[in-house]
Amino acid sequence: MIGPNVLELKDITKKFGPILANSNISLTLRAGEILALLGENGAGKTTLMNILFGHYQADSGKVTAFGKQLSSGRPRAAIIAGIGMVHQHFTLANNMTALDNVMIGTEPMRSIWTKRQAARSKLLVIAQKFGLAIDPDKRIADMSVGERQRVEILKALFREARILILDEPTAVLTQIEAEQLFSILRGMAKEGLSLIFISHKLGEVMRAADRIIVLKSGRVIAERSVAETNRDELAELMVGRHVSRPVRQASIRGEVMLAAKGLSVFEDGRASLENIFFEVRSGEVLGIIGVAGNGQAALGRLCSGLVQHSNGTLTYNGQSITHVSARELVSSGVARIPEDRHAEGVVGEMSVWENVILEKVRQRELSRYNLVNRKAAQASADALINQFDIRGATPDTKTRLLSGGNLQKLILGRNLTASPRLLVANQPTRGLDEGAVAAIHCELLDARQKGVAILLISEDLDEVVALSDRVQAVFKGRMSKAVETDNIDARKIGLMMAGIWEE
Repeated sequence: MIGPNVLELKDITKKFGPILANSNISLTLRAGEILALLGENGAGKTTLMNILFGHYQADSGKVTAFGKQLSSGRPRAAIIAGIGMVHQHFTLANNMTALDNVMIGTEPMRSIWTKRQAARSKLLVIAQKFGLAIDPDKRIADMSVGERQRVEILKALFREARILILDEPTAVLTQIEAEQLFSILRGMAKEGLSLIFISHKLGEVMRAADRIIVLKSGRVIAERSVAETNRDELAELMVGRHVSRPVRQASIRGEVMLAAKGLSVFEDGRASLENIFFEVRSGEVLGIIGVAGNGQAALGRLCSGLVQHSNGTLTYNGQSITHVSARELVSSGVARIPEDRHAEGVVGEMSVWENVILEKVRQRELSRYNLVNRKAAQASADALINQFDIRGATPDTKTRLLSGGNLQKLILGRNLTASPRLLVANQPTRGLDEGAVAAIHCELLDARQKGVAILLISEDLDEVVALSDRVQAVFKGRMSKAVETDNIDARKIGLMMAGIWEE
């Protein structure tokens, strides 16, 4: 049963320079309730939750938890009040065990004795109560993504959290892991915990939440109970218009642009990829589908020139690229969307215009005598901002201030305006909202129609089926044969992702 209010945010406003992240936002949360915060990338969801947890200090407004006003900008005050937060990017020490991570910060630093056994017992009781099965002695580095997320949740519950905030909790989970997580969250709500989760995925919002608040441009624009809304209305509220994803049309496939034959990659003494075969032709999308950790990351690095294969052959446009550097690949017409847009796609402290020209700074129109033509570079960035609808950006904006969707548009635009022959797109829409996903899909299919060969690496089954002409599954470093997507169903792809296919 949903009980009385346990949390109230009143007139929260926050600016970052000229950018208004939150504007007079007010909301409440009740005991035993699951509240979803829905909105486009950059709508202000994460900023609002970081204010609630004390990572940011609001310019104005107040936060009240269990009848007491919280001190602004103090995470410890939030923890003491019974608020826990699970971040989208986990904050765990990989070289330590689950128990060590849970205990960090719960004992005085100068304490001679540690209550490790008591902590272990408490952790196991909490884990059993909420169905969060975990091995306390297992190192984080040896855990799956789903296990790591359980440790993050247990960290908060170990500190007696009664309100739990989850920022994009399923962004890096498989569909099965996501379903398991929401089953656990429902059990928590029945035990009286109150939960807020940030999401842009309409399906999981409709399945998991009791109530939905929609943010747009830093403001609350709608509040709905799940019973009184639907996916179409929520999508339109988020984006401000009807959203429909593009449909793949027939295209003419040309010559082979990228081909692997009997290829293996060894990293850290083990095989990341083993005896794989594939080829990508101009004017087609080859989709590589699989659960995280089965070799996709190595494949993306390999095709981007960041690692070399150990056995077999890899050719681009008919030529071996065994010893070709990433710079040489870019110069020869290979474009890349990296898996981690923040760590590998841009330099956050540099401006938009600097990031736009990073891979083409040697072009004559942008530099002379090793000096950058700043005016030309800014004009190039301004044109890209307009062409790819990169919102909230000017050529001089710090790139780290862009939302995930706009950052991805910047990376995609930078690559597509270079007229590539091959595009390696690794998780191109991970963590993006419905509007941004539709925009990215449209650009990818347009590039395909123009004859670009696209290697799409994705864990999103719907995305792979919608965009790909052919699909191959990767499982424990092995790769299935290619299957035409027009002749396959979700069940068969699911079996392929589990390593069940005809050799």
